[in-house]
Amino acid sequence: MLNIQAARKGCFKNMKLISRITDYLKGVNTELKKVNWPTKQETTKYTLIVIGVSLAVAIFLGSLDFLFTWIIGKFII
Repeated sequence: MLNIQAARKGCFKNMKLISRITDYLKGVNTELKKVNWPTKQETTKYTLIVIGVSLAVAIFLGSLDFLFTWIIGKFII
């Protein structure tokens, strides 16, 4: 008798877990329907902006590194 009650408790816990997971996934699906997805043109434009800014920062930091290395090599070492 005790084993049957324990099995029922475990079964109800599993059902609650499955119910919580399905409720979560339904909520995720509802929220994803509300998202305003960018167009292909917007995505391309923003990607190019990110690449351009990344390259500009890389060139700036690289030039500072080169300059400081040159200064240290010229005056200190």
